[in-house]
Amino acid sequence: MKFFLYELLKDKDGNYSLRELSIALLLVATIISWVASQFFGKAIPDFMFYAFVSLIGAGCFGYSFEKKSGNENN
Repeated sequence: MKFFLYELLKDKDGNYSLRELSIALLLVATIISWVASQFFGKAIPDFMFYAFVSLIGAGCFGYSFEKKSGNENN
């Protein structure tokens, strides 16, 4: 499980990236806010939920534009 979590935080080059860490933290915050809203009746402001989800989407969208760096010999 620990190896799997470390692999989630790597970019396409295999280096650790703050973007992946920030997306993971925002995803955890979104899940916590959803659970708090659904099961514990806590009022979570809608704008916070939409902001977290849009930041996660922006991070995933940026990942699709990322290219591997380095010298590739074809």
